[in-house]
Amino acid sequence: MARVLSKGAMAAAARWVRRQPPKVKAFLAVVAGMAALVLIRAVVRDHDNLFVAAEAVHALGISVLIYKLTKEKTCAGLSLKSQDLTALFLAVRLYCSFVMEYDIHTLLDTAALATTLWVIYMMRFRLKSSYMEDKDNFAIYFVVLPCAVLALLIHPSTSHNILNRICWAFCVYLEAVSVLPQLRLMQNTKIVEPFTSHYVFALGVARFLSCAHWVLQVLDTRGRLLTQLGYGLWPSMVLLAEIVQTFILADFCYYYIKSLVGGQLVLRLPSGVV
Repeated sequence: MARVLSKGAMAAAARWVRRQPPKVKAFLAVVAGMAALVLIRAVVRDHDNLFVAAEAVHALGISVLIYKLTKEKTCAGLSLKSQDLTALFLAVRLYCSFVMEYDIHTLLDTAALATTLWVIYMMRFRLKSSYMEDKDNFAIYFVVLPCAVLALLIHPSTSHNILNRICWAFCVYLEAVSVLPQLRLMQNTKIVEPFTSHYVFALGVARFLSCAHWVLQVLDTRGRLLTQLGYGLWPSMVLLAEIVQTFILADFCYYYIKSLVGGQLVLRLPSGVV
């Protein structure tokens, strides 16, 4: 009985949220995000673990892709252009990691890049017949070129080589928008099969955890972390990129959870969601 009442209350809340104008939905999303940050800050003592958790969730999402490609023998619903952008920012970030810091994240990025390249290989060659090329119509130069220009204008002011600093900024900006082609493909198809929706939801959770890591680190250091990242607009742009990544996927994650609660295996997206 309690379970039925709970599901009924959640359904009523979902209907109420769905009827609200975009500005109210955006406000509710901000409130929900702030509440989640407060909860995480109270529960997680070492906020560095949030970044590791973000990497772990991202790896889980890639594992879902690997299962889909090897067991289902199809890449339907996946955006090759998003995978290309992911490989590009990971390759640039791996280069920066080797020449600027070299730590555990270097190994994590190496593994992520290797698996992403494998996904690209499978989509381009082994499972090409199931690739929805006509639906994957996002022009990636719309994000690559602005990210490159922005990196030239706003980048870290550290003591590293100027080329390395520009590359660092480029991968930060590109990561924030790399999921856009995947969202466009899902917008075109309107119906998202389970493994693809699991993968994109994992990306959303990973982005949120990464954003929470940066925000809480800034709070913990009373803003000193911003000066450690450099001066000028760069520290603010890092935080903005993390927030953009989170909110790009927020709407999709809402409908994913709503579908999961409703017991639907296939996610159906309304018009204009992503």
